[in-house]
Amino acid sequence: MFWRMVRGALFRQKGKMLMVAFTVALGASLATAMLNVMLDVGDKVNQELKTYGANINVLPRGASLLDDLYGVSEGSGVSDKYLREDELGNIKTIFWAFNIVDFTPYLNARVRLVSGPAGGEEVKIAGTWFARHLELPTGEALDTGMRNLKSWWDLRGRWPDDDDSGAVMVGEAAAKKYGLEPGDTVVFQTGASQTGAARGGTKSREFTVAGVFSAGGAEDGEFYLPLASAQELLDRPGLVSRVEVSALTTPDNELSRRAAQDPRSLSIKEWETWYCTAYVSAICYQIDEVITGAVSKPIRQVAESEGAILEKTQLLMLLSTVVRLAGSALGLSNLVTAGVMERAAEIGLLQAVGADDGAISDRVLAEILITGVAGGTGGYFAGLGFARIIGQSVFGSAIDIKPMVIPLVAVLVFLVTMAGSIPSIRLLLSLRPAEVLHGR
Repeated sequence: MFWRMVRGALFRQKGKMLMVAFTVALGASLATAMLNVMLDVGDKVNQELKTYGANINVLPRGASLLDDLYGVSEGSGVSDKYLREDELGNIKTIFWAFNIVDFTPYLNARVRLVSGPAGGEEVKIAGTWFARHLELPTGEALDTGMRNLKSWWDLRGRWPDDDDSGAVMVGEAAAKKYGLEPGDTVVFQTGASQTGAARGGTKSREFTVAGVFSAGGAEDGEFYLPLASAQELLDRPGLVSRVEVSALTTPDNELSRRAAQDPRSLSIKEWETWYCTAYVSAICYQIDEVITGAVSKPIRQVAESEGAILEKTQLLMLLSTVVRLAGSALGLSNLVTAGVMERAAEIGLLQAVGADDGAISDRVLAEILITGVAGGTGGYFAGLGFARIIGQSVFGSAIDIKPMVIPLVAVLVFLVTMAGSIPSIRLLLSLRPAEVLHGR
């Protein structure tokens, strides 16, 4: 009898119940879309940010120590410590190898520019990989280098090739200072007075400007040439000064900050959790394990900005979900309360023939919950479509559907439905049969 009365009430009020279902569906669809995007947004945001540069700097241990103690940076001439080029492929063999997006080495030095009107001045040069194909120890292949890592640079001319030994890229500031354009030639000379100079005395070499770039930073005053050419010019075969690494990372928390200070301070369980999570400090630690004499440091401005952007994006999505669900609860409350007022005579008659408040409340709640389940189910599938649209329009890729969202949405729909029913139940309990049946 109970379910027959519920079914009859649903069909008699199908217009109003459709509105209730639609209200619940709107809230459920937004919750589904936002939760799926929020749980998948970390990698998406990180991937977008990776196009703007590296977040890890790998230095030789001696150079890192001088930098920490005295503020002496690599390429200053004080440190004569280097990393081995043949070990760089090991970076893609660490536990979080798939989180390493790009990396490129640099061999930095100061040499004399002996051509043009500014001949005789010292300039900064850096040998690097522009587009390097690597065969990794794992049997995999990798294409990496500066062209991928600095894809946002504004370039006039072209990127040099790694096998183009006579090509050089010039920063915008250096090009203006020395009057250089693509196609011009420059001559670099090393000697006893230059940082990173050739060990065997003076050596000169001519290069052709392949392109002029604008990075918007200190790089605009530098010259970049293929790593092999720089190693030959500086007599540093197989050596590099530092490596920039771009990695997908998880925002720091208390555990990662403690580990960054001293991993030995962690318990075994904490250490395993930290090591198996893609914190920037964990990735740095693992890089140090596979590169001889290396000290990896997060570029804090980049790493912390990534974490802050990700947290703010997730907070924005969470707040928008809460606000929309609150709106759905208010809309649901108004609709159900109006329905109870319209059925006041029916409810009063039931009370008059002996139905208690609990039985009547259960019936009204059953009607609302059934409608809410129907609306929530439709809203969930609509939300999956919204999530895919958001993924394609914002990130250019599909959002992965998270199974854990299903129980979360179910709980949220239940809470919204119950919250929206409270005013109507309170109104129902305040009705008096005599007053209702007499039209008061």
